[in-house]
Amino acid sequence: MASHLHSITCDALDPYAQALWWSEVLAVAMSDDDVPGDPEALLRTQHGDVLFVQVPGAKAVKNRAHLDLEPSDRARDDEVARVLALGAALVDDRRRPDGTGWVVLADPEGNEFCVLRSGAERAATT
Repeated sequence: MASHLHSITCDALDPYAQALWWSEVLAVAMSDDDVPGDPEALLRTQHGDVLFVQVPGAKAVKNRAHLDLEPSDRARDDEVARVLALGAALVDDRRRPDGTGWVVLADPEGNEFCVLRSGAERAATT
């Protein structure tokens, strides 16, 4: 028997604040059990859990793993604008003139993630 992915765990200085921010990005509700000051906060998504766990030090180097987000109801550029308005920071713009590519952003604690083209955008270019 093989293993299955249970959750993705992210280190955080403030797990509750990170989970609250990501709940806006992913449009999922936080658990009523999570409160400010807790050492862990959990988001349950339709594709698996994202767990934020408190660690003592700030992020110091580039992530060795990151999330790739695919917009489900809007274009990549609209999603990038929405997430920037929520407080993300632009790290690297890898969009190409032909419409392909992605954008690298960082969450409020500096963790990188990418916003890819939507499925509809990819289908329109095949």
